[in-house]
Amino acid sequence: MPMDSESEQLWENVAPDLQPLCRKLRELVVGLDPQCTEIVWLKQGIASYGVGPKKMSEHYVYIAPKSQHVNFGFYYGASLDDPAGLMEGSGKQMRHIKLRNPAEAQSAPMEALIVKAIAERKQALS
Repeated sequence: MPMDSESEQLWENVAPDLQPLCRKLRELVVGLDPQCTEIVWLKQGIASYGVGPKKMSEHYVYIAPKSQHVNFGFYYGASLDDPAGLMEGSGKQMRHIKLRNPAEAQSAPMEALIVKAIAERKQALS
């Protein structure tokens, strides 16, 4: 899925050292779910991915760049099995992983969590 102008604008506004990580995370999600819906909220500074356009009910992950790291969030992370203990957070549903470089995004446990998140949303909405 090619990036649209809003995606490009979002990543251009990110700290230069974090841009490759953001692009790698997007590539990973789109590679695992080529039919995903991507929504960019420039005011919130996030890109969100799901099975449809509704953020809190149809999306499964988001990319939220910060100044020193990127939060890779799972909207329904509390319900996902995370044997590697990658996710942080204590909210009722949401969890996130703090990443600082593209290599951190390229792990089997990370990919497994994304696959689980996609499957969880598809099952919940079927």
